Amino acid sequence: MKKLSRFIKILIIAVVTIFVLFKVGDKIYEYFSPLRNDGYTSPYIYLFDRETGNTIYEKNIHSKTYPASLTKIMTAIVALENIDNLSEITPIDVETYQDMVDQNASMAGFYGREAVTYRDLLYGTILSSGGEAANSLAIHVAGNVKDFVQMMNAKAAQLGLEDTHFTNPDGLHDKKQYTTAYDMAKLLDYALDNGHFKAIFTKETFQTTSTPDHPEGILLESTVLTFLNKEEQEGFEIIGGKSGTTYEAGQCWATLGVVENQEYISIVMGAPLEDISQPDQAQITDTLKLFKQIKSGK
Repeated sequence: MKKLSRFIKILIIAVVTIFVLFKVGDKIYEYFSPLRNDGYTSPYIYLFDRETGNTIYEKNIHSKTYPASLTKIMTAIVALENIDNLSEITPIDVETYQDMVDQNASMAGFYGREAVTYRDLLYGTILSSGGEAANSLAIHVAGNVKDFVQMMNAKAAQLGLEDTHFTNPDGLHDKKQYTTAYDMAKLLDYALDNGHFKAIFTKETFQTTSTPDHPEGILLESTVLTFLNKEEQEGFEIIGGKSGTTYEAGQCWATLGVVENQEYISIVMGAPLEDISQPDQAQITDTLKLFKQIKSGK
C-alpha cells in the first residue's frame, strides 16, 4: 500500500512538473517546438527579434538545405559593398543572359547588352529575382562569375556562416550550394544594416532607367510584397522580403516584419513544391502565422 501511495505521489509530481513547464513555455516554447507537430508546413524556420537578438521560434535552424533565390541576398550585398556609383551604366552580359534563358530562370526583363545601371540590376536581382541581373552584377563587379562566387564565400566566412556555401550568384539548383535558416537569417540581418540594401529589400515596385530597348523602363515588382494582402496583417506589417523557389529547395521566403515598431526577421525554407506552375504558397501561410504568433505572444 505504501509503495502504491509513493508511486501515485511521484506520478502527480511528474504531471505537475510537465504542466508547469509547458504553461511557462510562452518564453521557452522555441526549445520544445521541434519535438511537436507545430502546424507549420516548412521544415526549416527561424524567427527572431532584430533589436534584442531573441529567438521567437526555431525549427531545424542548423540543418542544411538549398537556398534557391535567397542566394541573391548575398549577391546583392556583396555587389553593393563593391560598387562606388549606383548610377553607372552596366550593360547586361550576353553570355549569362542566354544561359539564364536556356535554363528557364526567373528574369527581371532586361535584354542582352541593354545599357542599364547598377541600381537597376540590384532592384532586378531582389525584387524580380532576375537571373540576368544577378549574373550581370557578378561580372561587372568581379570580372567574371567564378571570382564573384569566391567573394560570396569569403563574405560568408567573414560573417561566420559556417553551414553555407555558394557556387553561383543566381540561386539555380546546385547540390554544392547550401545554407541553413540560421545562416540566412544572420546574413539578412547583416545586409539590412546597409541602407541601400534595406531600401531595395523593402521596395514594392521600382521603375528602371529608360533605355532604347525599354523607353519607359521596366516596372519591377517585389515577389514578396505583391503577394501579401495588408488586410491579413492585423497587428503587424511585413515590409520587405525575398523569395526563392526550386523543386529541390521548395518554397522559401526571407522577410522583414514590424510588430509594435520592432523589427523581426523571418526565414521559412523547404515548404514542399509539387507543381511550380501552381504553387500552394505554403511559405506565405507559414510566414503570416509566425508574425501572428509574435502579436499574440503565443
